[in-house]
Amino acid sequence: MARPVTITIAHELGLEEARGRVRDGFDKIKNAMTGGMMFRFSEEWTGENRLSFTARGLGQTIIGTVDIFPQHVRIEATLPGLLAAIAETISGKVEKEGRLLLERK
Repeated sequence: MARPVTITIAHELGLEEARGRVRDGFDKIKNAMTGGMMFRFSEEWTGENRLSFTARGLGQTIIGTVDIFPQHVRIEATLPGLLAAIAETISGKVEKEGRLLLERK
């Protein structure tokens, strides 16, 4: 059974800097999201601050969005049956990579 996952990552970068980092660092988030598995991603910015994505592989499809706000980034995804079983592991990896991406440097 599919399982929705929401990850919220606080930041102090402001909207423009956070947007730039998400644009530049989405590959890291993609790798963390799939736990290193072989997935093919398609992505589209559906607004200035919203990235919609779909990942397909191993007979599974992940659909999600990344919304960028002035003080946080929210990642929402629906994990299909096989991946729903390891949702905590995937969420942990995505959160870790997201925090690294958005930390003040």
